[in-house]
Amino acid sequence: MSDVAVADPAADAVSVRLAAVFLPAPLPRDGRVAFWDPEGEVWPAAPPGHAELTVVRRHGAGARRKPAPALALTLEEALPRLVRARHDPAAHPATACWGAAALHALRLTARGRLLPGLTSAGQDAWRAGPLDPDDIAHLRAIAAALPYEGHAVPLPGPGPLHLPEPEALVRAFLDAVADTLPRTPAAPFASGRPFADRRPQHLPNAHDWAAEVAAGMDAGVRISLRLDLAAHDLFDAGAGTGGGDAAGSARNAGAAVVQVHSLADPTLVTDAAALWAGEADTAFGPRAQVDAALAVRRAARVWPPLDRLAEQDVPDVLALSEDELSDLLGAAATRLAAAGVAVHWPRDLAQDLTAAAVVRPAPGSATDGTGFFEGEELLRFSWQLALGGDALTDAEMDELAEAHRPVVRLRDRWVLVDPALVRKARKRELGLLDPVDALSVALTGTAEVDGETVEAVPVGALAALRTRLTAGVAPAEAPQGLHATLRDYQLRGLAWLDLMTSLGLGGCLADDMGLGKTVTLIALHLKRSRSEPTLVVCPASLLGNWQREITRFAPGVPVRRFHGPDRTLDDLHGGFVLTTYGTMRSTAARLAEEPWGMVVADEAQHVKNPYSATAKALRTIPSPARVALTGTPVENNLSELWALLDWTTPGLLGPLKSFRARHARAVENGEDEEAVQRLARLVRPFLLRRRKSDPGIVPELPPKTETDHPVPLTREQAALYEAVVRESLLAIETARGIARRGMVLKLLTSLKQICDHPALYLKEEHPRGGADRLAARSGKLALLDELLDTLLAEDGSALVFTQYVGMARLITSHLTARAVPVDLLHGGTPVPERERMVDRFQSGATPVLVLSLKAAGTGLNLTRAGHVVHFDRWWNPAVEEQATDRAYRIGQTQPVQVHRLITEGTVEDRIAEMLAAKRALADAILGSGESALTELTDRELSDLVSLRREA
Repeated sequence: MSDVAVADPAADAVSVRLAAVFLPAPLPRDGRVAFWDPEGEVWPAAPPGHAELTVVRRHGAGARRKPAPALALTLEEALPRLVRARHDPAAHPATACWGAAALHALRLTARGRLLPGLTSAGQDAWRAGPLDPDDIAHLRAIAAALPYEGHAVPLPGPGPLHLPEPEALVRAFLDAVADTLPRTPAAPFASGRPFADRRPQHLPNAHDWAAEVAAGMDAGVRISLRLDLAAHDLFDAGAGTGGGDAAGSARNAGAAVVQVHSLADPTLVTDAAALWAGEADTAFGPRAQVDAALAVRRAARVWPPLDRLAEQDVPDVLALSEDELSDLLGAAATRLAAAGVAVHWPRDLAQDLTAAAVVRPAPGSATDGTGFFEGEELLRFSWQLALGGDALTDAEMDELAEAHRPVVRLRDRWVLVDPALVRKARKRELGLLDPVDALSVALTGTAEVDGETVEAVPVGALAALRTRLTAGVAPAEAPQGLHATLRDYQLRGLAWLDLMTSLGLGGCLADDMGLGKTVTLIALHLKRSRSEPTLVVCPASLLGNWQREITRFAPGVPVRRFHGPDRTLDDLHGGFVLTTYGTMRSTAARLAEEPWGMVVADEAQHVKNPYSATAKALRTIPSPARVALTGTPVENNLSELWALLDWTTPGLLGPLKSFRARHARAVENGEDEEAVQRLARLVRPFLLRRRKSDPGIVPELPPKTETDHPVPLTREQAALYEAVVRESLLAIETARGIARRGMVLKLLTSLKQICDHPALYLKEEHPRGGADRLAARSGKLALLDELLDTLLAEDGSALVFTQYVGMARLITSHLTARAVPVDLLHGGTPVPERERMVDRFQSGATPVLVLSLKAAGTGLNLTRAGHVVHFDRWWNPAVEEQATDRAYRIGQTQPVQVHRLITEGTVEDRIAEMLAAKRALADAILGSGESALTELTDRELSDLVSLRREA
């Protein structure tokens, strides 16, 4: 082997483009990894601190030795580079192969596959082993892939050139890593100690011991233990088996039969008794008995009872005491498995003893779940053990609780018993649950017990209730007094709401906008036929719609607005009371004094923040039935879903903090598919979600076409955009915490306003120029003019949504200057004027209605519109869909075209891509909208907002 000097340790920049080759040494840990350049491209000249490596190179039709510059590193220096190169596409194939070998060596070391031994000179050296068949197969695969550059250093000596065999070289490398890693300064008493000190230690008296260890490492067999429990006298009579005595007078509980496996052919296995009888010599070879005996001795170091096999002429069968059998059931089996000795239990031994946490209603509860929540009885929560799925009786569980063996007799069969199950049989009772907690356990099928998630099973009335909630409902009959023909899906929604409210539970009807939630709720009021009135809390813009719908579909039912200066609740006699969220918040104490038959929260996303004054006020109004109506049960995160359902059915999802920890984080982060399913099982019975796109829901709706319109920035917009990005990113780089998050949100808002119109960002009260000049400053406004010119020429109508009231005013004044009839509806528009605007638009008097997304995105019926224009993008696609549903709803007879205006190369462009992905995942997981972008790194933020000129 060539004499190669070690490179300067400071030479850290070893290029992965170089070929690696392992150079073994007599003392394994002295081996080196050399990096050389087969093509002469990386090092056209010799690098500083290089060494001359003798390699074999092609020469004409043959080959000869040639010098090559190289860097030779110790194993400690080379291992990190090799591991990194394993997954680097630019790595030389030889280096990538040695990287795979390095990973293999590190995994072997991590598994404790290290054996002490001696070199030929009698010096201490660790080796990698014992290797199981998978380890050997992996070694051979690496060797087979090793190109010639990875073993191009010729074997020493005169005569013909010979390269090292790749398999032997990789094996030597594994040994070298094994001999290197345990020798750290942290090794106890390392100085002067064999197998700990880095300096070689001579051990002249350890040759016999080393030979045994080496035989174990290179043995052709391994052993396993097959437990034999077939004979009843093993348990009852205390008789021994095989050739051993189970720990003196200890009661025998079974026997371990030694099995021998061939490493060369893993399918070849025989009992040790057959091997010693000479029945397997041909298959296993002449050394098999010696190798098997040594394997037994090594296993005895892991589990001392196996020492008794060494006292037998044939190490074939070991009698086991109850304690030893119990040990093999747990810790001993784990230790033996780590040492390569598997423990096999009999196939006919029953191992299907299981435990589940069971919830039982109090004795005397209704058997069908009706009135389940009307009582105050707590439910019994306890462990129930089962054998093969059949529950054990209390007497059988008592018998199991008294057992002190790992194998017991139950129902005329031997049963393998986990000590943990015995503990559960002894301490069966887990406490008491209130009805809401019990229902949560029943629906999810899991419960938390001592910090662990376990299977939970409802029985009795609780199981019946779960069945009623999850089995689905048949369509109900329309109630008397309803002047409307309900569609099939509306009748099913009515039946579902009637079931939930009759059980004392609430529900959230989360149909898409335009599917008739209002008429379904009116039908529910009639079907319940309570003497107490129904309180409806809704946005101010929907008061008129509710009153018109009640008068239309339930004529004769009293309806009163509790809103404005003359509001009163005197002389209530059933019917409906309509109020706004603002009025409810300020008069909650007065509303709480009235006996309501039902409380309804329409557009319930208004109380999605459980800590808001509005949400807190709503919770103070008592009612036997609570119903939430919303098209978007989750806009930003799952805490909003918790807020809705904790109001409709208090306590269902537990405290918000525990809900976030157990369900929301895992679901929102996409970390745990089981968490998604568990939450779905809990929520689904209390939330009815239907979409227009669902089969059979609204087949008569006309088609809807959605189009993204890419719009270029004007020169003024581009200059403003880049200036804001540049200045903001400089400031954000030095900010931290809440200040940084605020600056990011301000940046995003500024950029979106610039994309809409420079005058909006610059807050110009009187924008420069006339109508033509105003459009010339914004690509979006110019495109809007084109769209409106086309559709107005066809006698069409359009809704134009923007999230900025300032932009809505700019659009309105611009269209007015162009003599386009237009109205503007925003949060400050008085309720009577809103209703007049809706009537004018629906009659065709005003063909264009400009709306602020936040104030007018819900509750309005604007089916006159055949076009919906989203002038800017909201951060949640569900909010945009709600706005679109002002036009695309029941009653719409013409095709609806949705236009989304997106400025090219800007943050809007990137957000559009993100929203498309988010829409696909919205049913299972929703991010936290705009606020999530505040957590981006500076680099990610820069990539998001920087203007892409090529666009």
